[in-house]
Amino acid sequence: MPPLPRRRRFAAGLLLAPLLTGCFAAGGGGGSSDGPEGSRLKVALAFPPAENFSPYGADATLLTRLGVTEGLTRLDANGAAAPALAESWTRENDRGWLFTLRDAGFQDGTEVTPKAVAAALTRAAGADPVTAALSGVELTAEAVDGGRVRVSTADPDPALPLRLSSPGLVILSPGAYAKKDAVSPVGTATGPFELTEVTGTTAATLDRFDDYWGGRAQASGVDAKFIADGTARTNALRTGEADIAEAVPVSQAASLDKATRRETATTRTTSLLLNTRSGAFKNARTRAAARAAIDTSALAKGVYEGHADSGVGVYGPALTWAADKRVKPAGRAAAGAAGKTLTVATYDNRPELPEVAQVLRQQLEKAGFTVRLEVREYSRLESDALAGKFDAFVSARNTMLDTGDPVSILASDYTCEGSYNLALLCDKKVDKAVSEAESISDTAKRQDAAMTAEAAILATDAVVPLVHQRIITGVGAEVGGVLLDPYERGLVGVGTRR
Repeated sequence: MPPLPRRRRFAAGLLLAPLLTGCFAAGGGGGSSDGPEGSRLKVALAFPPAENFSPYGADATLLTRLGVTEGLTRLDANGAAAPALAESWTRENDRGWLFTLRDAGFQDGTEVTPKAVAAALTRAAGADPVTAALSGVELTAEAVDGGRVRVSTADPDPALPLRLSSPGLVILSPGAYAKKDAVSPVGTATGPFELTEVTGTTAATLDRFDDYWGGRAQASGVDAKFIADGTARTNALRTGEADIAEAVPVSQAASLDKATRRETATTRTTSLLLNTRSGAFKNARTRAAARAAIDTSALAKGVYEGHADSGVGVYGPALTWAADKRVKPAGRAAAGAAGKTLTVATYDNRPELPEVAQVLRQQLEKAGFTVRLEVREYSRLESDALAGKFDAFVSARNTMLDTGDPVSILASDYTCEGSYNLALLCDKKVDKAVSEAESISDTAKRQDAAMTAEAAILATDAVVPLVHQRIITGVGAEVGGVLLDPYERGLVGVGTRR
């Protein structure tokens, strides 16, 4: 691989700078927003960074949506693994795969080498807590000759190429790991845009990475603003302070011209997760009473104003194969007494969720429960939810986000050792069904097994699927090339421009 031109960057870490004046400012690069080098894009995002842009947690998709980070593979439009930093791969045996790297460079001017890739994957595999894509998976990586990397798993993993597309398994340069207990994507990634400056949890500046292997981006940079309030994000688009506004609330959809409103079917499901470890919902009959009390059609038609479908399972209609393979849950507990006091928590980054929680409160109280609501910004809520400090949690989760594999979401969210198990579910039947599904390599049979495992999960009443969402993105009239990704991993790419 020939050496790449070295580009020195002064942003070697996450920089704290004075808050930008106004909602957006044309920071970074110093170029005119309408000059020959391309315009800068102003993007309003719903979720602020919660972990200093670490790719191993909730911030991972912020990095991929802004075009900063990449993995060895990516998901194509059909949800299959496609080349990214790896141009091809072959399966050596049931536990090992060989990935051949393409000619590419890191944003700090160093080369993407097998050694660097192996080191990045090894670091991700050792992250604590484990990144969601590796829940229940023991992964090792080593450099081999011919510009290749061998990636192996302790147990057979037919979905490994899909898994390596995860935002949590992106490849960063050795410089990202200069600090022992931290990882920094600032100037160390491979995507078309380089993160150069971060203003706390309110803003980030990105400049175009001119040596990107996939071609020079049409925009000269991105000025991102993190705006949790959905109405404020929508107003920023209307006033021209934002070119792109993600997660427009359904209550604001009608206020946008049709030309600036994009609706995308996604694999995101809004669910009520019930704490099975402690409190009122430790009892299966109480969980059944809560499920029986909930009318999901009222949520789809009322709260989501028709921009969602009633919940039918972990997987929604965006996965077209799921409906014909769905298995009816068996062995559910009979509904018991509902006279319990509950704390139901949710977050306001997705503005429909507090309203969903309010409607659930009314439905549950009508059935005899006493309900207290707790609403916070997501980054201030996640750790308490995972620790089981609430009786129930209303969450919007893209079921294909972490790996693109329908089985992996079940392992991470509903098994005893799952890393994102908000229901704190630990059920032998569920673990067995998920384990059996994980061992199957044939795509159709793996889907069948996933639906059997879904039925086992639903039978516990640990999760009540509420609605399957369609995401509304606000796009300025002069903006083109926005990535309307059903998996919600992409937003800004090489062709995004104004």
